[in-house]
Amino acid sequence: MWGRAERAVRLLGRNLPSVLRMTGGVDPKISRRLCTKPQQDLQSKRRSASGVPGYKPTEWERKFLLWAGHYKKPEDIPETVSLDTVNAAKTTLRVKFSYVMMALTILGCIIMVVRGKEAVKRHESLTSINLEKKAQWKAEGASAKP
Repeated sequence: MWGRAERAVRLLGRNLPSVLRMTGGVDPKISRRLCTKPQQDLQSKRRSASGVPGYKPTEWERKFLLWAGHYKKPEDIPETVSLDTVNAAKTTLRVKFSYVMMALTILGCIIMVVRGKEAVKRHESLTSINLEKKAQWKAEGASAKP
């Protein structure tokens, strides 16, 4: 079975653009060409006065560090922090944000169910509303014709 699949991939590979084609001699199962670290992360690392590699956070990243609970006050944040700390704060905030969005979604669903049940008690439905509008339009059209 694998022989047929490999043959099909080789045949289709001729028609693929060179960017999408696998390089020769590379096992397609363990191609790590796109898994390298971006150069900007390596360039953004700096050495602090103590010689420990550090990263100077932006104002937003400082806020993220506070909101994520890594530091209590803005004065507590050092001049340089590790890039891992900033990434951990961003990840924590992503998780918190997703929890808030899940809660809001569930709350919205509950509100829609309650409003739908109230509309049923008042005998309102989209069908009845549309029929009323069409009857009103028909009456307006009949009264407009002399």
